[in-house]
Amino acid sequence: MSLTKDRQHTAYQALQERFLYKGPMRSPRVVRVVVSTGVGKKRSDPKQIELIENRLARITGQKSARRSARLSIASFKLREGETVGLQVTLRGARMYDFLDKLIHIALPRTRDFRGLSASAIDDMGNMTIGIREHTIFPETGDENLKDVFGLAVTIVTTAKSRAEAEAFLRHLGLPLRSGEPVK
Repeated sequence: MSLTKDRQHTAYQALQERFLYKGPMRSPRVVRVVVSTGVGKKRSDPKQIELIENRLARITGQKSARRSARLSIASFKLREGETVGLQVTLRGARMYDFLDKLIHIALPRTRDFRGLSASAIDDMGNMTIGIREHTIFPETGDENLKDVFGLAVTIVTTAKSRAEAEAFLRHLGLPLRSGEPVK
């Protein structure tokens, strides 16, 4: 069992006093983790899209779904149906494995890392983390540093408020900056 999953099971005892939960099912849980990336100007090159797709599959352990443009925008030279991004939705064991890897391996490898901002938590209790370089994940290696792309990792929880989500994510072990008030 992963460390993150173990901590999720102890969230009720840790947060019960502060948030006055009446039962264990009221405590927050992680529902899913969504990892997404845009292809940018590489959208016209199928080899580049395939390269990003393969690296994203290696990082997450799951094949990504292509996201296409809904309408054409001439000023961006974008055509309807063209691939503009890739997305992976993780649930269950893969989700916990990815969270463990993100918290304990990838984020500490980030250059000048001083913790995540608590302001990244939205009003519905979800947190979106922007990662500038996919090379912080150990699966990618340093084979082609010219093809670096960024990721967005969204952690979807059942928390009812920002304060509850922050306390829950801190309990899970997410390195949030201390001293930052939650609004």
